[in-house]
Amino acid sequence: MPLPLVVVPGMLCDASLWSDVVFPEGHTVHHVALGRPDIGALADDVLTATEGPFVLVGLSLGAIVGFEALRRAPERVAGLCVMATNAAGPRPEQHAAWSELDALVAAGRFTDVVERTLPDMFPDRRPSAAGADRYRRMAWSVGPTAARSQLSAQATRQDAFAALGTARCPAVVLSGGRDTLCPPAFHHSIAKALPQARIRELPDAGHLVPWQRPDAVSAALREVVAAATAR
Repeated sequence: MPLPLVVVPGMLCDASLWSDVVFPEGHTVHHVALGRPDIGALADDVLTATEGPFVLVGLSLGAIVGFEALRRAPERVAGLCVMATNAAGPRPEQHAAWSELDALVAAGRFTDVVERTLPDMFPDRRPSAAGADRYRRMAWSVGPTAARSQLSAQATRQDAFAALGTARCPAVVLSGGRDTLCPPAFHHSIAKALPQARIRELPDAGHLVPWQRPDAVSAALREVVAAATAR
């Protein structure tokens, strides 16, 4: 039976994040939305998306949720592909920023939140007009209610490096070389913590790697699925 893929997007992202990616043929793909205000609850959503072992794919907050799923059930994760993320615990200034964004959403200023987060999604914080419009459409499809849940979930994050050390599966870590939100150093630390990881640095990509380098994401998924299947 081909291994299913469980795919988790980042904050203010939905399944359209992966629309340019070619998933391995013959493998069922389960998209998990980020709609609950707790990392543990979101990890449970990942683990109940399918039965048995699966390949976990996550970007940013989605990868952080995946790290918690790995901590809870390492035997279920047959392969791992993560990108544009951070396995460290949140810093005080991040808590303050999330609280500020939540207050804006609560005050009916979701547009301000979208515009404030937009530059960090693109290489060197310099979006093209088309890229910016695409991000705005995706963020509004997620909407303010889910955004507040995601901000609450961010505040429940924990350091995930101990969980990464429990992984016994093949893994690929993708890093955008021009990602100002989660720079390459974050990904080298993640790859070092995972016992069977390979890192791929993409010099021209920013944070939204599946949009900016769908070819590299597609290749990484083929690599992880092939290695996980061989095991």
